[in-house]
Order: sequence, then structure tokens, then C-alpha cells
Amino acid sequence: MALHAELHRHLGGSVVPRVLWRYFERHSTELISRFPNYGEFEDFYTRPRNTLDEYLELHTLVESVQTVETLPYFIYRLVRGAYIFENLAYLELRYTPYLRTPEHLSQSKRIDKMAEIVDVVGKASHIQECPIVTSQILCMHSRLPFEVNKAIIDLAVENRQYVCGIDVAGGDSYYADRLQEWISLYDYARSQGVNTTGHLYETTAGCYPELLPYLKRIGHGIQIPLLYPELLPEIARRGQCLEVCPTTYIKTGTLQDIRQLKLVFDRCFEAGVDIAICTDNAGLHNVRLPFEYENLLTYDIIGFAQLQACQEAAFRHAFAWPYTHRPASLLNGLLQPETPKVMAMKD
Repeated sequence: MALHAELHRHLGGSVVPRVLWRYFERHSTELISRFPNYGEFEDFYTRPRNTLDEYLELHTLVESVQTVETLPYFIYRLVRGAYIFENLAYLELRYTPYLRTPEHLSQSKRIDKMAEIVDVVGKASHIQECPIVTSQILCMHSRLPFEVNKAIIDLAVENRQYVCGIDVAGGDSYYADRLQEWISLYDYARSQGVNTTGHLYETTAGCYPELLPYLKRIGHGIQIPLLYPELLPEIARRGQCLEVCPTTYIKTGTLQDIRQLKLVFDRCFEAGVDIAICTDNAGLHNVRLPFEYENLLTYDIIGFAQLQACQEAAFRHAFAWPYTHRPASLLNGLLQPETPKVMAMKD
């Protein structure tokens, strides 16, 4: 029974090591020629990094092979694994479409090619034997020019059947020099009715309160309860949700101990701020969503009641979940024949 919702998963970081290794063996052996065996490749691919920038460099390894031709291969295995091993009912995949277009083309031609990428990802994500509700979040990028980032928003507007929102990625320390530009882009997205999230307050270098009013959800956001808890009441008032990805903060060196997240959860619950537990880069971490749940429980960061609240929040804040309740309500209906068995659609 599919039960869970995943709101923060990157397409580039979602390819599990074994699938990527097999692809390289068949098509790009030069990319793994320095690894004598799979074990050493897996260790390199999944080991912790010292900084977020170092960690993000791994995305380029996968982006280079995620093309129009190969995306169906990767997405089929991604969705199949999410359905079978993670019990996902809902999955938002986020990525920068521009970075999946041929590098030898001009900027304008690469922008034109982005629509094809979105179409391929959208069609490949719908797999009959793996009935997951899927949608895409298109990521602007901190190292791409304004013209490309605006085109990404326009692409989201034009492809609502596949796209449920926009994001900004690429390292939150790089926003400062172009802060007014990001504000204008998010303001434009909101004016077009596009849902918004953004990598913000992930690290101590990525704290920009000016951007918060433009977001429906906050990508990571852990530095808010850790360093700026005075912002929590306003975030609760706006109904914003934090997308917390526990393993990421250890892999990037942002936190030294996962138990530091207890303060994040405690302060958010106390302030009435919702948290959705996510994986971020399940492939890079070699973990799946149920493991994130189990790890938080094992370290006494949250209890079962808080876990259930986070699971419910994930469906409540999902941009494209079409029902009014999470799938558990359907299961309850099956166990109680006198109750309706069909979930009501959202208005």
C-alpha cells in the first residue's frame, strides 16, 4: 500500500549508485575507469563531503548523462524503486531542465530545448505498474543568467499538466549578489500563479529573510529554528512548510550530528510550523524515505505522533496531490466497510 509523500527529491541525486554504475558500464566506461570495482565507486558517490559546494559537484556527474534519450531509463528505475521500496504515493521531482540540454548549443537553443525535457520527464514518470502521483518542480539555478531563469518560470506556466512549482538551487551562498533579481523572479512566478519553494536557510550562508514572503514552502530551512527562531511565528502565520532532509546535513557537513535536528523539530512544533520529512538526494545518500523516518525515531529526535504529523503535513503541502486526505484514509475505509472507500478530490 503506497502511503508516503516525497516533496524534495532531486532528479540528479536520485539515481542510486548501482543503477548509475550499470549505465556507465554500458555507455560511459571512461567515467568510471578510475574505479577498479563497484564498491569503490559506491563509496566515492555516497561518502560525506566537507561543504555543500563540494557535495553539489556530484550533481554534474549525473546531469551530464541525463539527456532526452537517457532520461526514461533513469526515471523508470527511480519511480519503480520509489513505489516498491519506499511505498510512495506522491513524488515531486525537481531539477534544472536547462542543464539537461546539449551544452554545445547556444543559450537560446538550449532554452527552446527545455520544453522537450519537461515532456520526456512527464511522460516517463507515469508508469502503469507503479501508480504514483508524480509532478515536477523546475529549478532555477544560482549560476544561470536571469534570461534562463525567467524562461524556466515561463516553462512552468506553460506545462502545468507536468509541472507543479519552481525552486532555486545551486548553492544558497550565491544568492546575495543577485538578491533583487531573485525577488523579481519569485514575484513574477507568484503573479503567474506558480507554486514556489526555494533552497533557503539550509546553511548559515543562505539566510535571506527578504525571500521568505515569496515562498509557499521552504527548501530545508533548518537554520531558521536553529539560529533565527524569532522568524517562526511569521512562518506559521503564512502557513509555510519546511522541507527537512535529515541525511543531507550530515553529507554536506552542515551539521555534525543528526541529533542537532531535535531542536529544529521541537521549535517548529512549538511554533506551529509544519515539517515535511524528505530525502533530497536519495541516490547520493543511498537511503530511502522510510530510513529517514526510522533514523529520526531511533535517535529520539521525534516520536511517533510527531512522525505522523510530518507525514500528514507532506500531503497537505504537496503542490499536486489531488485528494483531500492522505492514502491512509483509504486503507481505513477498506478496513471499515461502512465508510466511503473513495477519497474526495481537492477543490
